[in-house]
Amino acid sequence: MASTRQEIIEELKQLLEQESTDIKEQVDHLKTRFYSNNEEVTDEEAHAAEEETFKELLAQYKAKRAENAAEQAKEQAENLARKQAILEQMKTMVEGANADGVMTNLQHMRDLQAEWKTIGAVPADKQQELRKAYQQYQEQFYDLVKINIELRDLDFKKNLELKTLLCEAAERLQSNENIVEASRALQQLHDEWAEIGPVARELREELWERFKAASTVINKKHQAFFDELHAKEQENLEAKRAIIEQLKEINLPIVNGEPLTAKKWDEASEKVQELQAQWRKIGFAPKKFNQSIYDEYRAECDRFFHAKTEYFKDLRDTFSSNLKHKRSLIEQAKGIVDGVKTKVENNEATREYWDEMTKQMQAMQAEWKTVGAVTRKYSDELWKQFSETCDAFFNEKREMLNSERLKARGEKAARAARQAASQGAEGLRKMRDRLQQEIKTAENNILFFTAKSKTANKLVDSMQKKIDELKKQLEDIQERMDNEE
Repeated sequence: MASTRQEIIEELKQLLEQESTDIKEQVDHLKTRFYSNNEEVTDEEAHAAEEETFKELLAQYKAKRAENAAEQAKEQAENLARKQAILEQMKTMVEGANADGVMTNLQHMRDLQAEWKTIGAVPADKQQELRKAYQQYQEQFYDLVKINIELRDLDFKKNLELKTLLCEAAERLQSNENIVEASRALQQLHDEWAEIGPVARELREELWERFKAASTVINKKHQAFFDELHAKEQENLEAKRAIIEQLKEINLPIVNGEPLTAKKWDEASEKVQELQAQWRKIGFAPKKFNQSIYDEYRAECDRFFHAKTEYFKDLRDTFSSNLKHKRSLIEQAKGIVDGVKTKVENNEATREYWDEMTKQMQAMQAEWKTVGAVTRKYSDELWKQFSETCDAFFNEKREMLNSERLKARGEKAARAARQAASQGAEGLRKMRDRLQQEIKTAENNILFFTAKSKTANKLVDSMQKKIDELKKQLEDIQERMDNEE
């Protein structure tokens, strides 16, 4: 089950609060989990603080371990002195053995053996030497001291039973699938074997060969297990190196200072996350490389995500600036449209005014094209607002031009009617036909006005008035023609 770096720190704190000093394997496991943790770094300062805290706790552990080691060394030195004292007594008994004090010497030997078993660990470099001397003096004592055969055979029989049980226990360990556990248990059996006295001379070699044979099977399994483990760790190391090379390839544009687009950053992020997922599935590398390979991996990941963070921070700043710029242009455009509507409603929109406003609107359209992108969240809505505002302006302008054209046509028709009045019946007929055509065209045109705005409605009203005027002129012409007939 995966843990966060903070959870691992809390586990280490609790471990250090325990009274037990035998926590090295647990601390090493936490250390490996901490430095193999692949959670994504979102806060560089918090990440560094966690690492500093973890290092401080490790320093506390090392200090505590050093203190314990000093205490153990002191205790082992005391144990060594006690065992050396026992050996001196055993040596004296062996070298001064005689038949007069057989029972006293035998009981003394048993007392020394009992005391020997109560003494704790000694320095590792002295352990083998002590065991060898201890066994030697025991064997010499039972071989040289003239004790009665019944008592010696009783001790031999007791020792034979105990060592036979150790042989059976060693043989049972061969079926233990947990080879590490079996190896540790075997070491304990060897310690017990060394503490037990000798057996009859004729049985010693046979019994030892049985115990050694069972031990050899377990030792070979133990060696094979670690050979396979080391091979797997080497394979894991190569797999991790391959991932680091791929990360370096991804980071190459960053190292060379090459610009990347947001799309390229996203594609690279997906690839890095895939590699991180692969890394988490790979087991430990060899112990001497495990930390260094992780540090190299972490450095490449940090390089990528730091650069990505900086890029998108700059991009957000650019987007924010562009957003403000585009919103400003929209407000300016809306201001022009509102001003135009007010001018039109008050009949103050001169040709010069329209020309100036058109230039300003076209300048804003050109400026809009030079402004960079904004986030997708705002892009479409901003363009919609700006384009609709521009459309509103040019629609107003188009309606104004149409209105002026209709007005010009009406004035032209009126002038034609004053002229036709002085040209007699033929002129009246031509004028009547022209008015009829003008009315028909105007009535057709008015059907095409679908825009709903104050300006559009005013234009329709204006056109209708012109149609009414044309019809009035047509009635006047027709009346004059009727009178002349």
